[in-house]
Amino acid sequence: MPLLRPLRLDDLDALLPLQEEGAVAALGHIFPQEEHPFPAAEVRARWVHELADPTIRSFAAEEDGALVGFAATRGSELFHLGTARSTWGSGLAGRVHDELVDVIRSEGHRRAWLRVFEDNRRAIRFYERRSWVVTDEVSWSLFPPHPALRVLELDLR
Repeated sequence: MPLLRPLRLDDLDALLPLQEEGAVAALGHIFPQEEHPFPAAEVRARWVHELADPTIRSFAAEEDGALVGFAATRGSELFHLGTARSTWGSGLAGRVHDELVDVIRSEGHRRAWLRVFEDNRRAIRFYERRSWVVTDEVSWSLFPPHPALRVLELDLR
């Protein structure tokens, strides 16, 4: 049974606190909350925009009827992947990842890519364990303090 279903606007009230808790826990060293608090209004507006964008496939991860994660793809890009902090270490993120990779592969892509904060070693290890390769390509976040994002790639053949 698939873990993912299409994300809906009415999911945002449950998704945003889940996303904020995970972001603060995982990225607090990159975005110190005293100086750069989680931008809840901007993140909500971004989700609303993304849900209306036909090039983005947004997903909710549910277990026992409860929202436990979120994800999105944009073409061959794994665009978002996050799970409730209470699920960390449970294997849920790996299952969400695998379903997302299957979505990208099913659309005919032979290579997937994503961006991860360069200083998010936990996330980089997560992807490297799943055969993603860190590249030399770097960009910068739109959110202050504009940390570096590293591109990772996955061969889907």
